[in-house]
Amino acid sequence: MTKTTDWTPDSWRAKPALQMPSYPDAGALAAAEETLGRMPPLVFAGEARALKRQLARVAAGEAFLLQGGDCAESFAEFHPDNIRDTFRVLLQMAVVLTFGATLPVVKVGRLAGQFAKPRSADTETVDGVTLPSYRGDIVNGIDFDAAARVPDPARMVQSYNQSASTLNLIRAFAQGGYADLHKVHQWNLGFVADSKLGERYKDLADRLDETLAFMAACGLTSETTPQIRETDFFTSHEALLLNYEQAMTRVDSTSGDWYDTSAHLLWIGDRTRQLDGAHVEFMRGIANPLAVKAGPSSQPDELIRLIVALNPENEAGRITVIARMGADKVETLLPPLVRTVEAEGRSVVWVCDPMHGNTEKASNGYKTRPVDRILAEVQGFFAVHEGLGSHAGGVHFEMTGQDVTECTGGAQAITEANLSARYHTHCDPRLNAKQSLELAFLLAEILKDGRDRQPKRAAAGR
Repeated sequence: MTKTTDWTPDSWRAKPALQMPSYPDAGALAAAEETLGRMPPLVFAGEARALKRQLARVAAGEAFLLQGGDCAESFAEFHPDNIRDTFRVLLQMAVVLTFGATLPVVKVGRLAGQFAKPRSADTETVDGVTLPSYRGDIVNGIDFDAAARVPDPARMVQSYNQSASTLNLIRAFAQGGYADLHKVHQWNLGFVADSKLGERYKDLADRLDETLAFMAACGLTSETTPQIRETDFFTSHEALLLNYEQAMTRVDSTSGDWYDTSAHLLWIGDRTRQLDGAHVEFMRGIANPLAVKAGPSSQPDELIRLIVALNPENEAGRITVIARMGADKVETLLPPLVRTVEAEGRSVVWVCDPMHGNTEKASNGYKTRPVDRILAEVQGFFAVHEGLGSHAGGVHFEMTGQDVTECTGGAQAITEANLSARYHTHCDPRLNAKQSLELAFLLAEILKDGRDRQPKRAAAGR
């Protein structure tokens, strides 16, 4: 990465900063930032570079990105079982997608740092009482209480400690045998046996069984092949609270580049992607792989300027564009963005976020997301890229390993009346474990169908 000479870790402070809290105690804020600045890094520059190399393969059509995890992590739900269950579902999804795409799957979690959330308004009013909006546990408390809603910088230190514990457990799972391909496959067989759509998935599961048996016959077992027993797993979150991100930014002793060591990949949200804003200013100077959200208001020329500002050298693997259009808009609004970026020769990873554009309010007041609309946006996203000859590089899901009832539909046929049963999210509705796996199997079918059509298209072109 070319050194950015007019950038410093605090140069964002001279820019307009949207979605940032106003801390009432400047001394406490400075003390928390100083404490974080002395903490060890959560991730290492070499790991971020490894992810960038893998994302370069995704951009080239040689791998597929699976990014998923909690809408917003919380202090209240912090438990090793919850971390394990979310990690387990992501592994299960990755195995299914690997087989469907016959490509390596790059696994990136929305965890170990996804604490801050953008809000549509600075305040909220309940029964005539107006208080500051809840901005995630890293900023303030979710309880509708004046004391809880005061931004507290000590929460940044608590978020760091929880992230460190989460990463410690994830690394143990990824390298200690929990991620063994045979074990993950057995979990998926259990899902298929219990699913109402089991017959639809049985063929894929059986073929994967045969593949593993063939590999074992060739001597490729967990004991002889570390790649079967272990896996790479990376972390990501929205770089929203810049006080925290700056405090976690360090100079890499190997390259001399600045890295934000709070996560391997950071992204800019749809509400903070202003070219003259603080978030773009901060992100352009760090060497981590970056992502930008592109929503319905994204314009092709604006997206190009943003990509160039963040990646002037057009480094492969540096930029991921996460499209979040909505099921009814993706096939209209996405093509102009893809055409422009492709025509300009910019190297990006195209990813579908089918969650944020499909949120609606149920008749009983709960926010929810219908599974059929989530799947429809994924199908539309792939159709756009197939039609334009570009590469649909991955998916970005808000999900949990818990058996929540937050998204309606799917094989479980969760209805609006079921939402109150286990509606646990601190922010937006998430897919539960079964819904996540259901979508992974359906996505595998889309990928396989696209792969099967490629030879036919190539033959037709000769």
